[in-house]
Amino acid sequence: MILLASPGQGAQSPGFLQPWLEVPGVADRLAWWSAVTGLDLVRYGTTADAEEIRDTAVAQPLLVGAALAAYEALYPDGGRPDAVAGHSVGELAAAAISGVLSPEAALVLVRERGRAMAEAAAVTETGMTAVLGGDADEVLAAIEKHGLTPANVNGAGQVVAAGTMAQLAGFADEPPAKARLRSLSVAGAFHTEHMAPAVATLERLAPGAPVADPAITLLSNRDGAVVDSGRDYLARLVAQVSAPVRWDACMATIRELGVTAIIELPPAGTLVGLARRELKGVELLALKSPEDLDKARELIKAHTS
Repeated sequence: MILLASPGQGAQSPGFLQPWLEVPGVADRLAWWSAVTGLDLVRYGTTADAEEIRDTAVAQPLLVGAALAAYEALYPDGGRPDAVAGHSVGELAAAAISGVLSPEAALVLVRERGRAMAEAAAVTETGMTAVLGGDADEVLAAIEKHGLTPANVNGAGQVVAAGTMAQLAGFADEPPAKARLRSLSVAGAFHTEHMAPAVATLERLAPGAPVADPAITLLSNRDGAVVDSGRDYLARLVAQVSAPVRWDACMATIRELGVTAIIELPPAGTLVGLARRELKGVELLALKSPEDLDKARELIKAHTS
């Protein structure tokens, strides 16, 4: 059983889309999706610098567009994997891969999501810090002590704390025992109460979105559940903007489902890194460039149900 995983914000790096433009059809699709999003996705994915693609309104459509372009290159005949899951904004790509949304509908929603979250982030200076290692209970207690939110519970000894920069500074001065802290290159405290205005924006748009039920197994960040209703999944996507991402619960479900291989879509590396520590025995592939496509297709052939 094979699962595709789509990464979230912070995975992007300057120039990561450059090699994908050599794949037939990718540049054309990105040009079309640039028209949909009102952003030059090709430029942002090739020549833009790190600060430009750190902008939430840019990063989110760029990540979803990149994941979908690589997915279409991997399945040029329109096939699908057995299952799919996305981390944070990666859930919009997962929605398109599963058939819940069309690529265009997913990109319209991520365009508005990125804009609304950027506007919400501008109200108060906020950020996110990854907490690596340490005792899980002590880490969560320290996050709560400083008024922060465990915005991403990623499993494999990784939690992301989010809140105001003042709260994060206090947390850095008094970190949990045996834990390492790493500031993340994001522009706000995503998946916290600070994003409530963005939720309101998406709640106004979601009822009009064309939605279908998923054609494959689709996991939700809220609790790792397999979601059978497209409308339910969309409602979860909207609410998730201000609620913690439970990737640990997704990995527990991946284990329970009997997934035997995971391919992470570009910009790949983060999610297979977590799976390597948490899901022993599962074959993993980070689809970083078109050079990895043949390996990915071999993996699909060997593991597809």
